[in-house]
Amino acid sequence: MGASTTQPPDLIVVGAGVIGLSAALAARSRGLTVTVLDREGPAAGASAGNAGAFAFTDILPLASPGILRKAPRWLIDPLGPLSVPPARLPAVLPWMIRFWRACAPDRVAAATAAQTALMDFSRAELEPFLASSGTAAMLRKEGNLQVYESEAEFAAAQPGWEARARHGIAFEHLDAAGMAAIQPGLSPRLVRGTFTPGWYSIADPRDYTLALAERLREEGAAIERAEVTALRPDGETVVVETGAGPRRAAQVVLAAGAFSHRIARSLGERIPLETERGYNTTLPAGAFDLRTQITFGGHGFVVTRLTDGIRVGGAVEFGGLERPADFRRSAAMLAKARRFLPDLRTEGGRPWMGLRPSLPDSLPAIGRARATPRVVYAFGHGHLGLTQSAGTARLVADLLTDRAPAIDLTPFSPQRF
Repeated sequence: MGASTTQPPDLIVVGAGVIGLSAALAARSRGLTVTVLDREGPAAGASAGNAGAFAFTDILPLASPGILRKAPRWLIDPLGPLSVPPARLPAVLPWMIRFWRACAPDRVAAATAAQTALMDFSRAELEPFLASSGTAAMLRKEGNLQVYESEAEFAAAQPGWEARARHGIAFEHLDAAGMAAIQPGLSPRLVRGTFTPGWYSIADPRDYTLALAERLREEGAAIERAEVTALRPDGETVVVETGAGPRRAAQVVLAAGAFSHRIARSLGERIPLETERGYNTTLPAGAFDLRTQITFGGHGFVVTRLTDGIRVGGAVEFGGLERPADFRRSAAMLAKARRFLPDLRTEGGRPWMGLRPSLPDSLPAIGRARATPRVVYAFGHGHLGLTQSAGTARLVADLLTDRAPAIDLTPFSPQRF
């Protein structure tokens, strides 16, 4: 049964991706009545087509000196790991300047510490959240193998591994024989690797997100299709403007992914969120004997095992919200994957493109709106939405019920820019 439409709910959550639905479930567990509004419905965006990883060891911000060294080479290749369509450059430039500033060593150190705190908290929250939502059987603990084509590439990665070691993250450096013991079938051109056992995954991110939606309905919440255009404080409530007319609730969580900054503008805030468009191809089950997720950091893509297939995906394209998908990027990653995994069967794949909501310092926005404490922001997780979903949900529920958050939210303030 859904919540009544005659009595305004305690909470409206804008966005039915993994962040919004997780936050809605956490709020429902605190006794709040909840309605979720989404322009397309549950699992319609990046929550459906991501790599399915709980990447708790991925504590280093994308904004770093290392990425600045790689970016010029990547940008030369129009189908490479990073691209900016020329027509989009004027719009993206302010974001990229903020990104460049966030690469300063002191800011990288601060972002790494903040990311580590959120990762540790999200890891601690994950399995209790899965148990409470009835999705624990979907969790896999198969680790991640980061691979390198040369000793020089491996050596260049060592500062990042040293940073992880300082934060207590377990990993093992491997030679070719060590990698083959974990993952047979790698090309001889891959000479070194690093295995992180603490990297979890979900059986299928779309199935998982839909399962959260179903559990939320079972808990008495409503999930409705409606495009939210604006938020407006009104006394002890918030008016949620939609294409079908206004709605009202005591509090609102804005978790609309790549569209969140547009809605936040209605509250007078200009949050520098950009859309990192990611591409992938999902191959049929049996396309490769994959035993762990494999990350090809030098090429910006991963290969991961799902319930119904093998997903090859990644890349960053700053193409905005409206530009048509360029599935040549999916094909380019698939061709690279075949070079590194010679036995990979690449026929019969389904290409996909999704919109990642990313902020310049690689940290999400989690906190109250400047205009009203009745609106809580929870967006901008970039590549880490699934990873940080359970932790974000708990933090949002704490804010909604006036409890002290379990970690310091200052680094994640939506007003930090």
